[in-house]
Amino acid sequence: MAVIHHTTLKPTKLELLTAWLPSRPWYSGGAGEPALTKAGGFRLDDPQGEVGIEFMVVTDTADTSGADPAAYLVPLTYRGAPLDGAEHALVGTMEHGVLGRRWAYDGCHDPVLVAQLLALIEGRVHAQDQNTTDAPDREVTRSCTGDGPALSALRTTATDDAEGTELSLPHGAALRLHRVLRPAQEGTPVLPPGATGHVAGAWHLPGGTRARGLLAVLHTGPRG
Repeated sequence: MAVIHHTTLKPTKLELLTAWLPSRPWYSGGAGEPALTKAGGFRLDDPQGEVGIEFMVVTDTADTSGADPAAYLVPLTYRGAPLDGAEHALVGTMEHGVLGRRWAYDGCHDPVLVAQLLALIEGRVHAQDQNTTDAPDREVTRSCTGDGPALSALRTTATDDAEGTELSLPHGAALRLHRVLRPAQEGTPVLPPGATGHVAGAWHLPGGTRARGLLAVLHTGPRG
């Protein structure tokens, strides 16, 4: 069980993301610096208790290209030491008021996060509240109709494009994370054709309303 420490972070997570987000191919803002606000998210527990796992949703109020500010899904892992071979996925380092130096990574490149996300889709673990210790997040939903070795695979390849990140799994399976979030019509996410699993969640819109949409979609066979 992850323990949420209410303490200081220097720099803060939003400060790290403000510098990192514009370097991503799925970032839709302009040349100026983003103005980020935390809008939602959830956590997963690392069975070994070593790695912090957070799925954060941020909105960029500096991006006025749409009716609402752009919302992004940012999966992050927090480690007490560098992750070997993941220098390209490092978001930055922070000083934690309790735990000391923490290395923050784009979690799509961290095998611990990928394994736990697949376990969530499969129903073997449950999403946890982003801000409270040992409290489930009941707004996060999941489904899985497929099975097989792909769902327990730790070796993946992550590729970014203009909308999200594709994780290539063994045996032709793929897990797609929607980095640019789209609110579902009437709040009910609809799976794309051929999907065999998903994770959906909610986040805040300006004015205090809530949106709901797909966060991740699993395909375990050929796509039509």
